[in-house]
Amino acid sequence: MFSRKFYAALIATTALSAPALAQQATETPSGAQSQPSKAEPEKEVFSTGVAKGRDRLDSATSTSSLKGTEAQKLGPVGLADILRTMPGLRVENGISEGNNNYTVRGLPIGSGGSKYVLLEEDGLPVIEFNDVFNMAGDSFFRADFNIAQIETIRGGSASTFASNSPGGLINLISKTGEVEGGSIQFTTGLDYDLKRADFDYGARLSDTLRFHVGGFYRVGEGPRNAGFTAFKGGQLKLNVTKEFANGYIRLYAKLLDDRAPSYAVYPVAITGSNDKPVFKNIGGFDILKDTMFSPNISTLLTLDGNNQVRQFPVKNGQHPKSKSIGLETQFEVGGWTMTNRMRYTSTSGEFLRAFPSTVGPIATIAASLAGAGATATYANGPNAGKAVPTDANGNGLLSNFFVNTYNLRNGDHFADDFRATRVWRVGGGNLTVTGGLYIAAQTLTVDALQISMVTDVVGDGRASLVNLTTAGGVAQTQDGVYAYSRNGPKLRRAYDVDYSTAAPYGSVNFHIGKIAIGGSLRYDTGHARGRAVGADLGGGRVGTISYDMNGDGKISLPETRVSTLPLGQAAPVDYDFGYLSYSAGVNYRIAEPLALFARYSRGGRVNADKILFTSAIDTTTGDLTDARQGYDIVRQLEGGLKFRKSGITFNATAFLAYADDHNQLNGTATQTSRKYRTYGLELEAGARRGPFSLTAGATYTKAKITQDFFDPILTGKEPRHQPAWTLQATPQVDTKYATVGASIVTITSSYAQDLNKLKMPGFTTVGAFVVLHPLDRVDLALTATNVLNAKGFLDISQGELPSTGLGWARSVQGRTLAASVRFNF
Repeated sequence: MFSRKFYAALIATTALSAPALAQQATETPSGAQSQPSKAEPEKEVFSTGVAKGRDRLDSATSTSSLKGTEAQKLGPVGLADILRTMPGLRVENGISEGNNNYTVRGLPIGSGGSKYVLLEEDGLPVIEFNDVFNMAGDSFFRADFNIAQIETIRGGSASTFASNSPGGLINLISKTGEVEGGSIQFTTGLDYDLKRADFDYGARLSDTLRFHVGGFYRVGEGPRNAGFTAFKGGQLKLNVTKEFANGYIRLYAKLLDDRAPSYAVYPVAITGSNDKPVFKNIGGFDILKDTMFSPNISTLLTLDGNNQVRQFPVKNGQHPKSKSIGLETQFEVGGWTMTNRMRYTSTSGEFLRAFPSTVGPIATIAASLAGAGATATYANGPNAGKAVPTDANGNGLLSNFFVNTYNLRNGDHFADDFRATRVWRVGGGNLTVTGGLYIAAQTLTVDALQISMVTDVVGDGRASLVNLTTAGGVAQTQDGVYAYSRNGPKLRRAYDVDYSTAAPYGSVNFHIGKIAIGGSLRYDTGHARGRAVGADLGGGRVGTISYDMNGDGKISLPETRVSTLPLGQAAPVDYDFGYLSYSAGVNYRIAEPLALFARYSRGGRVNADKILFTSAIDTTTGDLTDARQGYDIVRQLEGGLKFRKSGITFNATAFLAYADDHNQLNGTATQTSRKYRTYGLELEAGARRGPFSLTAGATYTKAKITQDFFDPILTGKEPRHQPAWTLQATPQVDTKYATVGASIVTITSSYAQDLNKLKMPGFTTVGAFVVLHPLDRVDLALTATNVLNAKGFLDISQGELPSTGLGWARSVQGRTLAASVRFNF
């Protein structure tokens, strides 16, 4: 059934889709959506992850792009919600503004974030490693009116034109004032609490000087019920460009101070079978709209990185603070095009998340933590001091609830990328030669802290803390806290590590007639220097003590379960790394509208904090126990065709990839070391006919764990969260008076865990937008996400059908509606 529907849709797509997949990164006036769309030029220039911007049909790469004005039509959504609509990308969104998961071509997500795909802003990463625990790269990006275009490259020369990007690159390109004008927009949620203001403006100050400034501020509870203001903050960006006869100099600056929640797995009823599970809401909790946050769960009280008592407000959620300044220059000198990009970013923040460790009937949870016959009473809330009834909240459930924070004390990053390119006429063709050097420094100073609470299970921001008492009357909790730890010393960690990278690279490309042949090399070398602290390191390190946390002069039982850092027993981190990346490809332009290409690439990715508390590092010397554990390699073979004529675009790329992964699973101390194989097909299509346009993509992937070095049972299994198909489509009609469209994303079923038992069902989400142009330079918009209110599960903690019928899972968010008014000037 699915196959017939898919192929029918694909045939329709190739006939009717739009060529918005990789357009030249020129700016669009802020008021452009008030005008009818014009046909796109036949030449599409792409510049990310390549030596020199060139027409896609002359380049042996697989690329896509999305204009900022198109992204804005999706409404007030985060970067992950925008990127999931782009062909070739697989995005596990729903976590909120940051720490979402990104990958391509079946490469493993591993332990969250974006290990193999690098996120860039104007050609440089904001953070060097995009899969840092709990604060992945997208935590430091925000989508707003500053974006001129988003470009993505999958595989290919991404391996050699950036570090830590063997799978691909996602580059957010900013407006730079080339088009004079701006806009201001006010947005409000119609069925949820959100107030947001966006603005941007660009103009020329003289014939050779131009600028662009923009940003946003928002406040509100957000799309899920939390009972407090979960979103608060914004971003401001500015750039100034000075033009010269032979080039330009551009100064960038950005200020980000934004607070957003981190949504997690939440309780849900699971019945049926492993192959066909049935998911239903439990009483009092809607998996699409609720969280387990509440004003009654307000504080993470713990020992900090200096073993001093400290409170972290739960409402802070993900709270990145980032200040950056950058300089970009490009000049033509003696026939060479010399480009340098440089940026320094000062970064810090709190990254707090809360999730259930166990969920069960009141008597079961009480007995597991306080023994048989234990009793449960409310610790706070409207029923404080009263017994928790057996049918509490219509579900009679309690949760052992973990609250964690990764306190980023210092995440400063510096990067500089210099390259020089020259084109020679040789033998009737063009020989393009590029040489460059990338240097970077990344500091990660982090305290990983956590506590264990007991709560009831209810949504709508009404959850309360619960006290447990033994049958003999001995309190096992203190104000709802069971342990000032994660029920033991594990994962209480601190580390302060400086990473440095130097990567010379070069490429050669020869284009003659219909053929373009090219190759590139990159050698990444660097080191990690610092220290790591935690009982996880072993060696007799003590991670649990007794401590008077509330200062009442007494030691309660929870105060005997306090996690501490063995600060006097720090382990060194002192190792070097180095690896070679290369890529070679050939492109044959059979005719003006049609080209074939093939490419083989090898790229690497440095492993950062995910290997700090594992056997990969010797706790005595700080060196790697095996040099290969300091980085992971991805090898890719790809080939395909590209077609573009009369507004119709169709691209197909077949791929085969092999990947290594040394990692540590999120939220656990489980170390992994694996090899993967993946193969499949990427399809993109687009067309424009008068006011109607459609862009679409489809990716088929078949992946396998070819070797698991720690758990041989998993060898040969399919990686978790790997759907066979990922489909995207964005149809729209654009007229003088209105723009109407939708964004449709489908993913098919996948396994919840690597055991390959419980399946996560496939699902489709539909977003919609209507933009009216009632007056010149005025737009009124209504946007909706998940219009059909589909349950779409992106993460399930259980590996097989739970015998209790209870599990905890992370779903996409339910339907939201927002309205906005925009003034263009």
